[in-house]
Amino acid sequence: MERILNRIGLAALVITAFALLTPVDRHANAAGHGQTGTSAAVKIDNFSFGPAAVTVPVGTTVTWTNQDDIPHTVVSTDDVFKSKALDTDDKFSFVFTKPGTYSYFCSIHPKMTGQIIVQ
Repeated sequence: MERILNRIGLAALVITAFALLTPVDRHANAAGHGQTGTSAAVKIDNFSFGPAAVTVPVGTTVTWTNQDDIPHTVVSTDDVFKSKALDTDDKFSFVFTKPGTYSYFCSIHPKMTGQIIVQ
């Protein structure tokens, strides 16, 4: 029984260490945007998504906010999510439930691109 408890304790320690060492999108945090627990923010401004790439854990809700004076959309390249046209201050949110890399763009201005990396 003592061996089993020691193994459970060791497993808990390994899981905790892994969680502490999991990389975070430093660019997002340095800019004041990006991952915050189970939510992340992307700002749409000056014809760009910022940050352009965000790394989040599975289950994270990402919210895009249009801070431009003209409409924009948020459309995944693999048809996983698609917003309506977002006017100034409009928001669009999506919950990422599966790991993977999700590239997206503005369908009105296709040169505007971004990426969500779900781990």
